Amino acid sequence: MTDSILFQIIFIASSVLLLGYVLLLFFYKKKWNAIPECACDVSHQDTFVSILVAARNEEDNIEKLIHSIQNQTYPATQFELIIIDDFSTDQTVSIIKPYLNEKIRLLELKHFITDGTIHSYKKKAIALGIQHSKGELMVTTDADCMMGKDWLQTIVNEYKEKNAVMLVMPVVIQCKSRLLEIFQMLDFMSLQGITGVVVHHKLMGMCNGANLAYTKKVFNEVSGFDGIDNIASGDDYLLMHKIAALYPNDIGYIKSRNAIVETEATKTWKAFFHQRIRWASKAEKYQDKRILPVLLLVYFVNVGLGVLLITGLVMMEIVVVKLFLILLLTKTIFELNFLLPVAKFYNKEKWLWWFPLMQPLHIFYTIVAGWLGKFGNYEWKSRQVK
Repeated sequence: MTDSILFQIIFIASSVLLLGYVLLLFFYKKKWNAIPECACDVSHQDTFVSILVAARNEEDNIEKLIHSIQNQTYPATQFELIIIDDFSTDQTVSIIKPYLNEKIRLLELKHFITDGTIHSYKKKAIALGIQHSKGELMVTTDADCMMGKDWLQTIVNEYKEKNAVMLVMPVVIQCKSRLLEIFQMLDFMSLQGITGVVVHHKLMGMCNGANLAYTKKVFNEVSGFDGIDNIASGDDYLLMHKIAALYPNDIGYIKSRNAIVETEATKTWKAFFHQRIRWASKAEKYQDKRILPVLLLVYFVNVGLGVLLITGLVMMEIVVVKLFLILLLTKTIFELNFLLPVAKFYNKEKWLWWFPLMQPLHIFYTIVAGWLGKFGNYEWKSRQVK
């Protein structure tokens, strides 16, 4: 096979994949704009809520989270905060203890299991919290998160209005000015936009455990994490798929700025790649297989662009590089077209001018994280996971 024929095959394949991707982005934008923002004009206050936080080595964040929870407008008599410590080796537990009362409780995994004896510590922590909870509605978040004062009230309002067994809420990454933070925020915001679309329109299951709610009843009904507790992560996605198998029409999405949770960006590129590899590693475990064609399309669009660029550089053909740039520009324009209304919802439009500059890095990370998610291993909370 001559080099020119090889190039033509790569270019045609990349173009076809990109066309499918562009059509998908048009579809997602239309469906995002069709999601109504909740009015939140009724204040339901008759549901007792248990907020669950699994924490490991969070001495820099846990106090801010506690203060954020204490400042909620939802009646303090109607919710509790349960923090489950996952064998922290820093001052996390010492920081929590002065805040403990009947509404803020601490459970320590070391009193219930021996370190190194289970596959998924976070699932065990959440299950333990639910076992000791008093609430009807379980709300999970992370120790490095912050939320507005109307967060819990908004969740309860939508829970009562939608009569849902599970609710998915928006998450955004805190962003200052570091390149790593900007890149993570933009990448994660696009995922959050897709999450809103597919959950609201019942297309497939996506969610994030940093801002997720479900009833205690449905957790017990699907036997909690049984059957998925051999996987280190997936306390959100995999549980959602179990619930959706029984209640496909009773999972809702809350499109409200009051429901947004802010989470910290990973602090190093190494930690970022480990996080994305961890996310990618769950894909083959999904019970809801509808997401797999989308994941494969996104992955191979980026692989095609990467191969096209390398081919052009190796062959030293300027025309090949120019065609790569045309396809890259097309991809960037249509991704921005989808991302703009999502960014407006999160009030992050000012960062979008960075988006084109991030494209080479995004292609590289997608290819690497997708491959290692299938064949590699990762580090999570100072634990090595295959």
